[in-house]
Amino acid sequence: MGHDHTDAAERSRRRPSAVLATPPAAPADAAAYFAARLAFHTDVADVHTALAAGATDFVVVDSRSTAAWDQGHVPGALHLPTARIAADAEGLLDRAVPVVVYCWGPGCDGATRAALAFARLGYRVKEMLGGIEYWIREGYEVETWQGPRRQPADPLTAPVGAEDCGC
Repeated sequence: MGHDHTDAAERSRRRPSAVLATPPAAPADAAAYFAARLAFHTDVADVHTALAAGATDFVVVDSRSTAAWDQGHVPGALHLPTARIAADAEGLLDRAVPVVVYCWGPGCDGATRAALAFARLGYRVKEMLGGIEYWIREGYEVETWQGPRRQPADPLTAPVGAEDCGC
């Protein structure tokens, strides 16, 4: 019996787990990848913290429909549906100011399409990971056609009672 256990343990040591079946990248390659990823993305906590501190070095753009915008949007965001970016961006936004776009959430690639549209027009752009879904789930206030609204933070996505995730 002990022999079978030893054989299984030895086989396990020789074969990499599913996690390491594809080995991790070299540290320099990993650093380049993660730095590049941060150049393309930001998260709701960082956007919220920056807006709360009065940051003016970027503009937030909600790329959803008018009906979605009316349900709730990031306070101070500009509403510019993706289909209108090519026609309206130049008249609404300064190309020198980076754009942070968002859509519904992780299950939606609307923000990615909006970011692509802005990039093709020559804007520097980042996508806000999590979209309005995670903005709301983290307990941040939204503006609606009925006024401001806030839901309690979801303890599965944000530390309850904390200002940030501690990331």
